Amino acid sequence: MNICGIVAEYNPFHAGHALHIARTRAQLGNRTGIICVLSGSFVQRGEAAVFSPLARAEAAVRCGADLVLELPLPWALSSAEFFARGAVALLVATGVADYLSFGSECGNLLALQETAALLLRPELNALLRENLTAGLPYAAARQAAAETLAGKPLPELRSPNDILGVEYCKALTALGAPLSPLAVPRFGASHDTQTGVGCYRSAAALRQALASGETLHGKIPAAAEAVFARETQAGRGPVLPEGLDTALLSRLRALPRGAFAALPDVAEGLENRLFRAAREAPTFAAAVAMAGTKRYPAARVRRMLCAAALGLQAADRAGPPPYLRPLAFNAAGQTLLARMRKSAALPIVTKPAAARGLSPEARRIFALEADAADLYALGFPDPAQRVGGQLWRTTPVRVV
Repeated sequence: MNICGIVAEYNPFHAGHALHIARTRAQLGNRTGIICVLSGSFVQRGEAAVFSPLARAEAAVRCGADLVLELPLPWALSSAEFFARGAVALLVATGVADYLSFGSECGNLLALQETAALLLRPELNALLRENLTAGLPYAAARQAAAETLAGKPLPELRSPNDILGVEYCKALTALGAPLSPLAVPRFGASHDTQTGVGCYRSAAALRQALASGETLHGKIPAAAEAVFARETQAGRGPVLPEGLDTALLSRLRALPRGAFAALPDVAEGLENRLFRAAREAPTFAAAVAMAGTKRYPAARVRRMLCAAALGLQAADRAGPPPYLRPLAFNAAGQTLLARMRKSAALPIVTKPAAARGLSPEARRIFALEADAADLYALGFPDPAQRVGGQLWRTTPVRVV
């Protein structure tokens, strides 16, 4: 039986995600077990997920996944490089995964691997520094440096999923991971667009629909729709950015300047811009705009401000994720968990109380996750659902 990992945010789960799982199984065999690594309450774009991690994980299992593990906050709320490295490290730590499948605009695995190899070459760093000194944003500076080394354009560094695919290939090499990569061509709406092909709409378009007061009826797979409809009826979603605006700003304004200096990826005095923006801006979005520059685009600044509000420090992601936390599973996933208890290189936390037995470093990550869940709950539409300590009372969803 092949076991394949998929890294995702499922924000929210849609038809393209279901197709990716189905095509992965079509290539590897119908008996392939699917383990998803999923972002938690906050996602890489630096904002809250529209539905909770448990709901998104349940939707994934009801639509084809077998087991969903959480990607801890320091890696979920990170650049593509650290997002990929943390997720690959988790899959390796399960001790059961054989493959890593990811969506790709180009679908050319060899091209993605060649580009990844270029980015790992030590001479890239000098070219990158030159481009950064010239004022280019990091992504453009890195692409230009890689294209100089390659002596040709590298389209793999221009499309969001291909960029992540390159980072997965880099992580597999850097970690010596025994996983075979599988690039599955994307179908339907492009990443972060408001268009779609039939029912294949992007997650960005679906989030916009939710923000406009629409439902997801007929826009996503029925099994996922049922989960999110239940959450909506219960007042636990959707969680929209403006719903957490005051909570995020209040935390940011209480922070000393040193907290911004300790953030991941802060350099060249950016902490001063972040500190001032947090104190002066009237909204979180305004703070992002105030702190951003050509060198530091909005997505990076939004991640940093969100990380600051959640208490993250650069040291928190110095090593790999320190534990495996299941969010949802079916019968096949339960069998995988049983195998993992014998093969995993990390502790498996299915009951929150077990977190108290983790190492001090792992307990800090778990506490950060619990705190993020408490902040996230303040965005629930129904005030009665905004109780604290929710992560400490939740266990994985078993889908039957």
